[in-house]
Amino acid sequence: MAETVRDILAAHRAGATTPSETVARCHARIRAHADPALFITLRDEAEAIAEARALEKSGNRDLPLYGVPFAVKDNIDVAGLPTTAACPAFTYKPEHDATAVAKLRAAGAIVIGKTNLDQFATGLVGVRSPYGIPRNTFDPELVPGGSSSGSATSVAAGIVPFSLGTDTAGSGRVPAGFNNIVGLKPSLGLISTHGLVPACRTLDCISVFALTVDDAWAALSVASGYDAADSYARKRPLGRPGAMPAHIKLGVPLPGQRIFFGDKDYEAGYGAALARLAKLGCEIVELDVEPFYETARLLYEGPWVAERALTAKDLLASDPDAIHPVTREISVAGLRPTAMDAFAAFYKLERLRRVSDYIFAHQVDALALPTAPTHYSVKQVLADPITLNSRLGTYTNFVNLLDLCGLALPASLTSNGMPFGITFLAPGGQDARLASIGRVFHADTQLPLGAIKAPQPKLPALSAEAADDEIAIAVVGAHLSGLPLNGELTSLGGRLLEATTTAPDYKLYALNGTVPPKPGLLRVETGQGAAIELEVWALPLETFGAFMTGIAAPLSIGTVTLADGRGVKGFLVEAAAVSGARDITKLGGWRRFVAV
Repeated sequence: MAETVRDILAAHRAGATTPSETVARCHARIRAHADPALFITLRDEAEAIAEARALEKSGNRDLPLYGVPFAVKDNIDVAGLPTTAACPAFTYKPEHDATAVAKLRAAGAIVIGKTNLDQFATGLVGVRSPYGIPRNTFDPELVPGGSSSGSATSVAAGIVPFSLGTDTAGSGRVPAGFNNIVGLKPSLGLISTHGLVPACRTLDCISVFALTVDDAWAALSVASGYDAADSYARKRPLGRPGAMPAHIKLGVPLPGQRIFFGDKDYEAGYGAALARLAKLGCEIVELDVEPFYETARLLYEGPWVAERALTAKDLLASDPDAIHPVTREISVAGLRPTAMDAFAAFYKLERLRRVSDYIFAHQVDALALPTAPTHYSVKQVLADPITLNSRLGTYTNFVNLLDLCGLALPASLTSNGMPFGITFLAPGGQDARLASIGRVFHADTQLPLGAIKAPQPKLPALSAEAADDEIAIAVVGAHLSGLPLNGELTSLGGRLLEATTTAPDYKLYALNGTVPPKPGLLRVETGQGAAIELEVWALPLETFGAFMTGIAAPLSIGTVTLADGRGVKGFLVEAAAVSGARDITKLGGWRRFVAV
């Protein structure tokens, strides 16, 4: 039986079970799973149960993650448990939790243990650890994916409902794809990295693995937030997932740029995923993705390899044999580039960022890519550890360099029953938008959860009402989903609540001289207007002011009456501005006008 975050919370709050019983079941599943390479340090069961009982006595069942167990990748600090980064000689015992862990525990979540990883989070395969190789939950002969191998497999096996990983070059996405679970790679700086052993400090982020998108979001919403202790933290609006927009443009590689290294199952899986997305109403846009591939090559050909060497530099100098041979080879390579090489790479990256920015601003809303191009066996990777690892990063290595957020999702099972996954990518700050798309896509696959063969729970409906910390705003023109200014809403954490119409008391005009072209919505006397199509979005209160500053005359924000009689804030036009403008009321909406 699957125990999702939502199921556990419901059971705890209803008194059907208790946090201490849930923790005990979690440890029982660890014993039944019998994978000695899964955890590097397993927390004492009696200690974890005692924490759960203390939580029960507090009576605070309304905590966001009340009694929910979780696992932590062993390059993230948990007070009292050793942090090894999968290198025994590096081990230390932190006195404090990492910021993300502290936030989750304050919300009622209970740490079960520290999971295995590719040493120093260097790898996408999950086989570079002196603590053994965690089993892939579908086929033990295949790599589990890395570097967050233990965190991913602990969720896929149903041991914990969510876990923390990290993602610098794909470590929070590739193992999710290989184990049929969700891997949420947040925008850089959204979750504090204070208390994280760096891989590449400028690119690192803490990620979340879960069985469903909603579960991953429940953890993200607690763990995120600006932290002054993190030099790379950013003040980014989180927002909330909303209704899946009806007009999403998803970028995909041109047919000749789709790389699968001969894996026909993965190639077929990707084609089926794109067909599913089209069925869900997404517009599939073929793109030249070579700039993304070029950026990916920078990660291991540029100065970021040198950055990886920083954490292990003392060991490299004093005891190099203490480092895994493959990790050591990669780290030593990082000592070779010069400062001039670094600046040349920085210049090239800035050029590529401009290309990426243009693609997302003018061509697509998000990318939909395979999570990995193929899957290898442990034997294959041990025989050719660097080349095959590099191939697995084909669709992941560029993401943090370009400041994108990502959501890896199960898409299908191959002809031999192995998982195939896809990943949505969008500019940083649009995490909620990806979740809005991803939760619907994952539910539509009807795939079982992880490797436990339990059915997906029914997708819960999202509220069409703005929350207390949001403002509902009606948009009728260029801010509609898929139109040029919609990014102003999504970049500020906006979420779509619903598509509806105004009351039949409005006229719509195509205004003169606006760039991009914009309409004007004007309230008229009853019987002289019509119902005009619109979308209602929710904006966080903290970003609503920033949105308002971009509204220029003759447009303003007033109150728009919806078809059901509700009044919400929305765009209106000054009456004087429609003189000489084209009346397009009979078309019923701006989208129909621009499609003509």
